[in-house]
Amino acid sequence: MKLALFIVLIIACLEALAQPKKEVVRHNLGAKQLLKTEKDKNVWMLTYFRQRYPTRIEMDAKGNTVEVPLPNPMQVEKMHIALSTDGRNWSPLNDNKPVWEQQMRDPYVRRGPDGLWRILATGGGRSVDRAKVGPACLYATSKDLIHWQVEAPLPLMKDAPNDTGALARNIWAPEWFYNDKAGEYILFWSSSFKDAGWKESRLWYCKTRDWKIFTPAKVLFNPPYSVIDGTLLKQNDTYYLYHKEEEFGVKTGERRAIRVATSKSVEGPYSIIEGPLNKGQIVPIITEGPTVMKDPLKPGWLLLYDYCMTNRFGASYSPDLIRWTVEENVSFPSEARHGTVSLLTAKEAKNLIKTYSPKEN
Repeated sequence: MKLALFIVLIIACLEALAQPKKEVVRHNLGAKQLLKTEKDKNVWMLTYFRQRYPTRIEMDAKGNTVEVPLPNPMQVEKMHIALSTDGRNWSPLNDNKPVWEQQMRDPYVRRGPDGLWRILATGGGRSVDRAKVGPACLYATSKDLIHWQVEAPLPLMKDAPNDTGALARNIWAPEWFYNDKAGEYILFWSSSFKDAGWKESRLWYCKTRDWKIFTPAKVLFNPPYSVIDGTLLKQNDTYYLYHKEEEFGVKTGERRAIRVATSKSVEGPYSIIEGPLNKGQIVPIITEGPTVMKDPLKPGWLLLYDYCMTNRFGASYSPDLIRWTVEENVSFPSEARHGTVSLLTAKEAKNLIKTYSPKEN
């Protein structure tokens, strides 16, 4: 236990060093006060859920799990929305309360080529028979980002048992990517066959054209470390796979942070890019839930992520999607976790603000 506590202290010191020097907190102000929409000007939308972890999981010298209590735990496993025009300062809608009462984590919300908004999210699969098909994720749709309909729980790992015939234990952080060349959707997520979803996890994928028939799941990314929270971006002829390396313990050290791999094909194989931080990573530890957007202020890109053990969000800037530097002056909604960024029109943003602004008496 002494060694475990020592590791915890070292991690705390590393996190303190990794903190941006300044973070502006303005999450109590309403969207109308912070966000001014202009005609024909785009607005960015961040979808997320809220949580403060109850414990931090570590390992002792014998490989045993040690749970270290964290203060003031809370969770609201429902979709929230915040808006921004600069990618750095985000205004929560609905006073940072849910915009839909459906249970979910890690809400991935994007507009499809048909104009329909689609959610894939962790959870929402309680209606399936797990003994027969394994875990499921939530699939829902909307035409206007306000009225949502649950389409189905998706047991994406039902046809992919391991060598012993066992089904996967989890489907975490599912996302979808539209392959315009093939005219099909690629769904991808992390799954593990171990007793905890972060153990020996891999990124898996399947394909569909109609969201009714799905190909059997295959491994998309099998790096020499446990991996979760994958997100895809295509730029020119290269696919960028941002993901979280999920390794920690006496043998590996603290390796819970975001990395990037690239490929010329959406289905891989993906080559890991060695980042400058912590022997290969691109942002500070302990971080997860990456999402990427074009920088609204200057040429380049923003990578958003949450510091999951210290209950805050962060952002980094890159001119080339490979080299990243932390942005110091940012503000995000309190307790925001695992966000996804999408582009809106000014009209769509105004409609959301009108719908979720406090009603005047």
